[in-house]
Formats: sequence, C-alpha cells, structure tokens
Amino acid sequence: MTLVDDFSAYGRWRDGASGAINRLRDWLTRNEIGDAQTELRLQYVLERLRDEKLTVAFVAEFSRGKSELINAIFFSDFGDRILPSSAGRTTMCPTELQWSADAKPEIRLLPIHTRQGSASVADLKQVADRWVVEPLEAGSAKALQAALARVGETIHVGEDEARSLGFKVDPRGENGLKPESDGTVEIPCWRHAVIQFPHPLLEQGLVVLDTPGLNAIGAEPELTLSLLPNAHAVLFVLAADTGVTQSDLAVWREYVQGGRERRKGRIVVLNKIDGLWDGLRDNAKIDAEVERQSRTVAKTLDVRLTDVFPVSAQKGLVGRINGDADLVARSRIQALERALAEDVLPTKQEIVRDNTLREITQIVTQSRELLEARLGGLQEQLKEITDLRGKNQSVIEYMMRKIRAEKTEFEEGLKKYYAVRTVFSTLTNNLLAHLGLDALRDETRRTREAMLESTFSKGLRDAMEGFFQHLRANLALSTEEIGEITRMLDTMYKRFSVEHGLKLTTPESFSTLRYEKELDRLEEAFNRQINTALILVTTEKRVLTQKFFETVAVQARRTFEVANRDVEQWLRAVMAPLETQVREYQLQLKRRLESVKRIHQATDTLEDRVDELKQAETALVTQLDEIARLESAIRVALGLDPTPQVAEEGAQASDRAA
Repeated sequence: MTLVDDFSAYGRWRDGASGAINRLRDWLTRNEIGDAQTELRLQYVLERLRDEKLTVAFVAEFSRGKSELINAIFFSDFGDRILPSSAGRTTMCPTELQWSADAKPEIRLLPIHTRQGSASVADLKQVADRWVVEPLEAGSAKALQAALARVGETIHVGEDEARSLGFKVDPRGENGLKPESDGTVEIPCWRHAVIQFPHPLLEQGLVVLDTPGLNAIGAEPELTLSLLPNAHAVLFVLAADTGVTQSDLAVWREYVQGGRERRKGRIVVLNKIDGLWDGLRDNAKIDAEVERQSRTVAKTLDVRLTDVFPVSAQKGLVGRINGDADLVARSRIQALERALAEDVLPTKQEIVRDNTLREITQIVTQSRELLEARLGGLQEQLKEITDLRGKNQSVIEYMMRKIRAEKTEFEEGLKKYYAVRTVFSTLTNNLLAHLGLDALRDETRRTREAMLESTFSKGLRDAMEGFFQHLRANLALSTEEIGEITRMLDTMYKRFSVEHGLKLTTPESFSTLRYEKELDRLEEAFNRQINTALILVTTEKRVLTQKFFETVAVQARRTFEVANRDVEQWLRAVMAPLETQVREYQLQLKRRLESVKRIHQATDTLEDRVDELKQAETALVTQLDEIARLESAIRVALGLDPTPQVAEEGAQASDRAA
C-alpha cells in the first residue's frame, strides 16, 4: 500500500463521516427535531471535517537534499523533479504546496518587502493584491518546474535594509548572511510562497511545507512560532556525508524540537546514504556504517533510534521514475513513508475522530432526550385520556383543573429559569470579556506603550513578560466564570428534572487547558528567540518592539481567536438542551389541556383521540430507533464500534488535541 493509498483512505474516511453526519442533519430537519443552534453546531462539525488539513513540514540547512526528498515521497509520479533540486540554495522562502476544491492552479508569491509592515503572512493571505500571482499549467512537469523555481529567486540589498527586513548580517557569515564584496547582501526575493495544483495527495488535504535554511528560517518568526509548531509532522533532514553540523543542531534545537520536551511527529531523516555506495564496500559494511551514523545522530539530537530514518532521496526518486523496485528498496524511502502513514496519519485521524464524535454525541443525546420527553408527555396524555373512559363530566373537569395546576406550577418554575437565563447572559458576557479580543487589544496596547516608554532592557523584559502574565490571568478568570456557569446550569438541570420530569443530562464543562498549553509553548519560544540578554542589549528598542508584536502578539491573538470560537460553541451547546426541553414541556402541557377540553366539549370521540395518540406514540418509538441507527452509522463511519460505550473518552478530546 503506497502513501497515496493511505492518504486516499484518510480522505475517504472523512467523506464517509461527512456523509453520515449529513444524513443525521437531514433527518433532524425532516422530523422537526433540530433547531437553529443544532444546525449551527452540525455545520461547524462538517466544516471542520471538510477543512481539516494534515501539514508535513520539511526542515533542513542548505544542501541536505530536502527538496529532493519531497520529490521522491510525493511527486515521483510526474516522471521528473517538480521542486528544484540542485547543489546550493534552491528554497529561499517558506513554501506551501496545497490544493482545495475551489482553488485554481497557481503560484502566489509574497514580496519580501512586506516585512516592513506589521501584517503577518496569515493576515496578508486575505489581501490578494499584496501577492504576485502566476497561473500554473498543472499537467506539465516542465511548466511546474519553471514556475516552482521562482521560490529560489534572490535580490541584493544594503546591509541596513537587510537588517530592517529581519535578516542577521555577519561579516564572517557564521551567525548571519555574509555581505558581498560590494557591501550588498543577498536575500530572498519572496517572503512566502503558496503553490496550488491538483495532486492526489494534496487533494486529500495534505499540505507540504518546504522551508529555507537557518539564516532565512530565523528571519520569518511566523514560521518558527506558528507554522512549524502546528505542523502534524516535521521531517528534519540531515546529510549522511556531513552528519549533525553546528548549524544543523541550531535549527533542531531552536526551530524543530523547540524546548526540552520531546515532541510528537518529529522525524529525523539521514539523507544521501548512497554516498556510501562506493563500490568498495559490501552491503554488510554499508549497513553497519549506516547503523553507526544513525546511532550517532540519535545520540546527538537526543531522540530514539527508531525516529531516525536513513534514506537516499535521489535514488528513491530515480528508482520510482524508472520503475526500478530494487533501487527503491535499497533507498529505504519506503520505511520513512510507513512512518508517516502509520504514525502521523492515525494520530491526526484520532484527533479529528474524537472532536467529531464529541460534538455528534452531544447533539444526538440532546435530540434523543427531546424525543423521550415527547414520548413521555404523549404517554401521559394517553393514560389520562384512557382513564377517562366511562367517566362523567365532573371527572373530566377535575382533570382539566389538574393540568391547569401543573401549568401554573411550571410557570412559577419558569420564573427561576428566566432568572437563570439573565445570570447566564451576565456570566457569558464576563467570560467573553476575559477571553475576548477587545481585552487582548487593550493588553497589547498597554504592553506596546510600556515597551516604547522603557529606557532600559529590564523595562522591556518586564513589559513583555507582563504581557504573558496578564493573558494567563485572563484565562484564569475565564476558568472561574466557566465553573460558575457549569455549577449554575447543573443546579437548574437537576431542579427541572426532579420537579417537572424533564430528561436532561448533566451539562459538560469546558477546559481552557489547551490554550494555557499554547501560551506556555509561545512563551517558551519567546524566551529562546527574543527574551535573551544578547538580543535585549544589541537590538534597538523600536525594532525589538516591532518584532515582539509581529510574532508573539500575533500568535497570542490567534490563540484567543480559537478560544473565543470554541467557548461560543460550548455556550451554544450547554444551554440548548434546557431551552429545548422547556419549550417542549410547555407544548406538551398545552396539548394535554386541549385534548381534555375537546373531550369535555364532545367535539370528537374519546376513542378517536386514543387512536390518534397511539399512532403518534408508534411514530416517536420509530424515530428513537432511527436516531439510534443514525448514531451507529456515524460511529461506524468514524471507525468505531456501532454501540456507544458507557465510558466515552471524548470528553478529553479537546485537551488531547492540544
């Protein structure tokens, strides 16, 4: 089974899950069970399934064979190299290869001078006129090669201009770009490239991220703070003939591993092992040397030996283009592909499955509770009507008074419900104020002012560290509000269940742990890349302030944007069951009273009404069976047992995804 087959299976899995969820959605609409909130939640689930991407990033210093590896793994079916792969620098800017159903084959290039503004790459992706766009002839390997070669274009600028664009300049070329003899510095022409063309893997949601070497990678903070940390797999490419150099180690520690904890999905590729195929050593000696180098790499990078994959990307590509299975096997490229298919894909699929299942389980539970409430109310009506057989008018009048008394009692309970709604709105506003973007903008403005007013590096450091402290304080306050909302609704759910027989499941709480972890990761990267004595002392205040807000503040905003989206989804979900059941109970009381009234007024016969209620009862029982089958179908489409387990792990899905 090839990598294309594995990704295609993943795509079919998502399509199957979407189809099963759409059938539930149509059924709820057809049977008038869903409401506007349910529709919003289902739309949210379907959009997440459709838009889920799996990002595989390739990171290496120059001349490690990174682009050749991408060609060998993903694009050998074109019969030629697609990404430029030659000696020296070929990828000068971060490059994303992707495809979506509504896209056009094209290459989009963001000019390097956009760095002089404060907009991030993510923001500029929404501004079409800031990009240079060229169409691609997707079916032609030659046309693709010519277009993709543009990611390696460079320009020459003065040293000051290079620094203003975020590049380090070092006369010796050891810790930055080395100036030419005329005093100019060669820098990338482009800041970022997005290449869109139809390919079986890209069509299934794969995004390939190709990155430049150390001096260029460190100049684009968004790459190091967002794109790489959020990639599902990062392939760190080394060359067998050089081993782990100092610059390789710097890239690994600063931008790939990014901290003390071992991160999942980080794979080390020891490329160019064909350099050992010199014709003088037999296969046993070659294998022993490869094993020795792999162990050395694993020890130097502090990774497991099983995370190091020795390959020959060039021989793998040639073998596939020429149909030479023996050469492909000798290149060892297939072992690396198995790691991607067996480790990265299942991990991503598990996260998507758990998030989807959690939402669907809540929606189905709410819908089932509504149907059971309708069935309970109808069966109570049926018992009341059946008990009226042979009874006189005074008994019927007593029954009417009894139902009216229940209605009055319920309306008294509604006063408490409306009071809870008022408190819920207040707490919701407080919660969104703590997590909201207005609060973040205020904190960003306060931090910027403090940094610009500071006269010493300590003041700069205090202002930046204070930024994180305030964000964490906001998350802590949000957690308190969430706890208050959960406790209040739990009390109200139990009261209505006991006093009025409503079938309500205890509301699920919401955790901010995911966003706290993201802030921890962001602060760790900030401490490594900005908050160092050397940078604080040697970087001009205005430049440092701009760098902080173009990197750290931008990523913090995205974290809070996700938090806002998720908490709003939770607020819709947590209140909807109570609202739905209250409306349903009111309706059932009205129907019971009208039914007894009609019999009292002799506008229809009692037996006709009994038959009518029995038919409705049968229909509701059928609907409960149908929704159970729809839920089972969704579970099967997600690759699970059709019968829900008592102890469902879905409650931890959000935190596990973090």
